[in-house]
Amino acid sequence: MSARGEAGGSRFLYAPFDAANARIEANERVAEERWQALEFRLNAIETALERLERRLWLAVFGVVSVVLAQAIKEIVQMSSAG
Repeated sequence: MSARGEAGGSRFLYAPFDAANARIEANERVAEERWQALEFRLNAIETALERLERRLWLAVFGVVSVVLAQAIKEIVQMSSAG
């Protein structure tokens, strides 16, 4: 009889185990998880940059509007004084 029949127990004790394949698959799963985490972080950074860009444009338009308002005020004062 075979060693398996005599000893009994789990079939996994006698089944061949390919450690190299298991290691490769584990590394592939880890790499995939890391890639997903990287994509998540990059999306978060991209969203933050878009918000920052909107805020910067709002600040630029605010400064331009203040400068234009002051220029118009000076023009109006010069024309009413003269």
